[in-house]
Amino acid sequence: MENSPLDAQIDSDQMLSASFLGTPLDRAMMQRCIELARRALGRTAPNPLVGAVIVKDGQIIGEGFHPGAGNPHAEVFALREAGDLAVGATIYVNLEPCNHYGRTPPCSEALVAAGVAKVVVGMVDPDPRVSGGGIARLQQAGIEVVVGVEEEACRQLNEAFIHRILYQRPFGILKYAMTLDGKIATTTGHSAWITSPDARHIVHQLRAACDAVIVGGNTVRLDNPKLTSHQTYTHNPLRVVMSRNLDLPTDAYLWETTDAPTLVLTEANSSPYFQQMLLKKNVEVVELTPLTPTKVMEYLYQRNLLSVLWECGGTLAASAIAQAAVQKVLAFIAPKIVGGKTAPSPVGDLGLAMMTDAITLERVTWRPVGSDCMLEGYLPPLPR
Repeated sequence: MENSPLDAQIDSDQMLSASFLGTPLDRAMMQRCIELARRALGRTAPNPLVGAVIVKDGQIIGEGFHPGAGNPHAEVFALREAGDLAVGATIYVNLEPCNHYGRTPPCSEALVAAGVAKVVVGMVDPDPRVSGGGIARLQQAGIEVVVGVEEEACRQLNEAFIHRILYQRPFGILKYAMTLDGKIATTTGHSAWITSPDARHIVHQLRAACDAVIVGGNTVRLDNPKLTSHQTYTHNPLRVVMSRNLDLPTDAYLWETTDAPTLVLTEANSSPYFQQMLLKKNVEVVELTPLTPTKVMEYLYQRNLLSVLWECGGTLAASAIAQAAVQKVLAFIAPKIVGGKTAPSPVGDLGLAMMTDAITLERVTWRPVGSDCMLEGYLPPLPR
């Protein structure tokens, strides 16, 4: 991810030295910040994930994380726990402390008032309202600031927040499971289960970390999914169904909204009767014309979402990729072969006639998950 244009506000020598001067303690404490921040996965939108740790004489005296929009920031929770011991201490935070008034007062002022001696920052905030300003305020107050410790891990943690700030869209993740021969179902449409329980557990964790999960009408008709995290006391994402004509079953798990909300996106004037039926079941219905991945991501951005998980079939997946609604791919590959000329594959027609035109993923990683293999990679970044 490119640095914010306002990164230049920070002294370049300091930025250069940070990657070399981070001590083992600095790196360990920044990893602890990330660990704390992850406790709020799926709950902070549109805010970032932030953790903070205060250390004095080599001992942790205060910790905290941001639990969600409207709540105090991580630094405030850590300062509350540290109390008067924060004077002269070092605070670690994975994202630059804010320096503006939003729903809460600026954290930079809280740190100055607390009398901390040093602030170690994982990454500069890409938000123009903050970028460089928080660090500059701390330096003006005579506080030592180190920037860039474990920066790559901090950027990875908040990749959705960074994308949302830079492109004014939620971060899209395409997830699918396929057989070794590239099928997501048999010729009859049967698809349960392609992957192992271990792989499905990771998918449930992924849903809990996202703000919304999107499927198309075919997935509802063929699979009748629940699209929940399947874990007690864990965040469930907003479940989104895209259907132009609302030719959907009247009975579906997604219409049961006790455990998780459901939003149906359709086009204007589609099946008023079916819309009324959904509304009676507390399912939200919104008309978007035309109903496209681009339009949907614009709408979900306006609803303050950070990350969107596409768990759709091949046709909708191809549209989402073509319209740049997907930034990351998570593919689970099972050691199974089903064959079949008409068996569906995870991505439909992209209009690419030559192998040289294929979309090549970047920053690709592989790892085994039970008997399956998980590939993670990123589509080439959008121009800005």
